[in-house]
Amino acid sequence: MRRFRFSDPDFEAAFSAFVAERRDTPEEVDSIVRDVLAAVRAEGLPALLRFARDFDRVELDEAGLRVTQAEIDAGAEACPVEVREAIDFAAKRIRTYHERQRPADQRFTDEAGVELGWRWTPLDAVGIYVPGGRAAYPSTVLMNAVPAAAAGVGRIAMVTPPGRLQPAVLAAAKAAGVSEIWRVGGAQAVAALAYGAGPIRPVDKIVGPGNAFVTAAKRRVYGVVGIDALAGPSEIVVVADGANDPEWIAADLLSQAEHDPAAQSILITDDEAFATRVEAAVQAQLPSLATGTDAAASWRDHGAVVLAPLDESPRLVDLIAPEHVEFAVEAPERLSDHVRHAGAIFLGRYAPEALGDYVAGSNHVLPTSRAARFSSGLSLYDFLKRTSFVKCDEAAFAALAPATVALAEAEGLPAHARSAAIRMRRR
Repeated sequence: MRRFRFSDPDFEAAFSAFVAERRDTPEEVDSIVRDVLAAVRAEGLPALLRFARDFDRVELDEAGLRVTQAEIDAGAEACPVEVREAIDFAAKRIRTYHERQRPADQRFTDEAGVELGWRWTPLDAVGIYVPGGRAAYPSTVLMNAVPAAAAGVGRIAMVTPPGRLQPAVLAAAKAAGVSEIWRVGGAQAVAALAYGAGPIRPVDKIVGPGNAFVTAAKRRVYGVVGIDALAGPSEIVVVADGANDPEWIAADLLSQAEHDPAAQSILITDDEAFATRVEAAVQAQLPSLATGTDAAASWRDHGAVVLAPLDESPRLVDLIAPEHVEFAVEAPERLSDHVRHAGAIFLGRYAPEALGDYVAGSNHVLPTSRAARFSSGLSLYDFLKRTSFVKCDEAAFAALAPATVALAEAEGLPAHARSAAIRMRRR
């Protein structure tokens, strides 16, 4: 864990260097992913089954690749009642939030008499990657599938590494409207969704988090299909004053640190004594966490405490451009209204980021690695596309044609110019 003091003469340079640290995809990962994608594209199903055996140590055949509806129903039924109720509660809130994002179609006539407009339509098919291994992630299913269903996507195909499917994940898939579930993970799952493989038909867009192999695969298939983003390690910034309970703030910092040893948690405060108490609370809480090993590594290697005037916090947050930022202060909007670069902002002492991960309703798929400078979190818009309209009668054409010809000729595109000019001559 690093400490930075705003008053230090080298603060700006030291903190900027800390923020700018990057974790690039290792070359060996990208090389393996390239070969996996090529094999699945060329061979289809045989490559999927071979990689399941080689990478996941699982023997599968075509029939065992798809999770049956009976398995989904049985798994959902095996999910504890209180967890099923929480899933339904979260799904309803996520659906309501994202349905409010629905944009309107428009058609209008401008001053030249040209009729213009646009229409929004849902994607036909979306693939959702749901990680396995480290933990069960029903929230990943909900955050990716519910907005897709709300947008009207007709087919939602979920892929997840082979192995025992957690009842909570199956319950979430059922609640979210997932159309099909396939036992395939890693780069080969991304390839199957992008190119198709055996019974798995290709999709139009792939969303959902994964490890370095999944992220590298999504980068390589972009253009064949759309992707949501290239996810990096989780991040949180907590801006807190000394009136907070240090135990609360420590728990908030650890809520992201436990995701991954490469996750990053940063505290910004103007109270040095409070910062010391938070650091002590972090150390006290780590032994009680089942995820303590990862959380401790994250806090040790990537955590930071910044001692700075709170009025400087919006500028520092913009410099970090974090996935999540909490303003645990008395009047949070006074500071948060000046923040421009953050995936999600949590306001007040009773708005921990964990609410956003599960049940607040907003999406937890957010930009990482400073991508909040130029991108947004997952939304309904990720599952819609916009088509524009142009309608001209003869008078409207006459208003647009001369400028069209002039620009086409200036660009050296004579057929473009002729397309308009030929109509002008025959009027």
